[in-house]
Amino acid sequence: MAAISLRKVWHLGIKEWWSLWRDPVMLVLILYTFTAAVYIAATAQPDTLTRAALAVVDEDESQLSQRLRAAFVPPQFMLPEPITLEQADARLDRGRATFVLVIPAGFQRRILAGRIAPLQLNVDATRMSQAFTGSTYVQQIALGEIEKFLHPGSGASAAQVDLSVRARFNPALAPSWFGGVAELVNNVTMLSVILTGAALIREREHGTVEHLLVMPVGPLEIMLAKLWSMGSIVLAATLVALSGIVRGLLGVQLGGSIVLFMAGTMVHLFAVTSLGILLATLARGMPQFGILVVLVLLPLQMLSGANTPRESIPWLLRDAMLAAPTTHYVELSQAILFRGAGLDVVWPRMLALLLIGAVLFVVALARFGAAMRR
Repeated sequence: MAAISLRKVWHLGIKEWWSLWRDPVMLVLILYTFTAAVYIAATAQPDTLTRAALAVVDEDESQLSQRLRAAFVPPQFMLPEPITLEQADARLDRGRATFVLVIPAGFQRRILAGRIAPLQLNVDATRMSQAFTGSTYVQQIALGEIEKFLHPGSGASAAQVDLSVRARFNPALAPSWFGGVAELVNNVTMLSVILTGAALIREREHGTVEHLLVMPVGPLEIMLAKLWSMGSIVLAATLVALSGIVRGLLGVQLGGSIVLFMAGTMVHLFAVTSLGILLATLARGMPQFGILVVLVLLPLQMLSGANTPRESIPWLLRDAMLAAPTTHYVELSQAILFRGAGLDVVWPRMLALLLIGAVLFVVALARFGAAMRR
């Protein structure tokens, strides 16, 4: 009986593959989510300043002003463009410069005389992320150069203690390394829920549930078929994204075992695909299912620790999120991919995912079986 049951589950799963193959919208969604979406999320809005356009109005033409102009270098800034004061507003209005630094005449003379020497920084505030971060960068760089100019003998060599910071993962602290992995982890959860839930609702909308009811298959076999078929697609897409986009295109040097990460992803898929079936049994149609997915996935992803450290979440909410599969999957993924952790470190997270998945699976199966008997 077990062999016959497994054979039915296998063939029903193949049927799900064919149904998905005939749905071009879902295919495009899968392709975009595990390729372009990961790359865009990693590179579109970096947390640090990158290649900001800076123009300099140098009315002083002194040794100090030349040092200030030479201090703004890639990758934080593009090479400064020398302009006149009359060109400053036009550069900002046309978006050709985010910052315009004005060094007034007599600037070096005032500095050497110990008098107040103002610098003017004009900022295009419509570029919010660069404007906010870049203003601080410009201020720190300018003050640092003025300090070196006034006290050339001071600096790290005169300090008694020199603190050297080395990052084990992501030595350059490139935001795209963290952003790419975080987006991939979030997309695994999102697509798993959407694909399994949509597979069940598709049966209902196309009227093929009645066909299944007259076949010698039970709710358990139907549900298992949807879980393994949709889960296998997400698992394969995850491996492609991890190898092609994260490691290949973004150049992320992953610290741990890819095999162990994929094993943890399989356990996570068991939990979130069961969640997708459960949401589909609660919805009456695809629009209602879409609303449920948004209401459930947003808190699961925002409070999982992928984008915001869990330590910054209030303790009551942080403890409540231990019942969510995304919390354990994010910690598992970060431990393996960032810190190179092994099975001896992440097995409690895998066990928690397995227990949460078992509970979701039993509840979803009960509701699915009741819906089929009605």
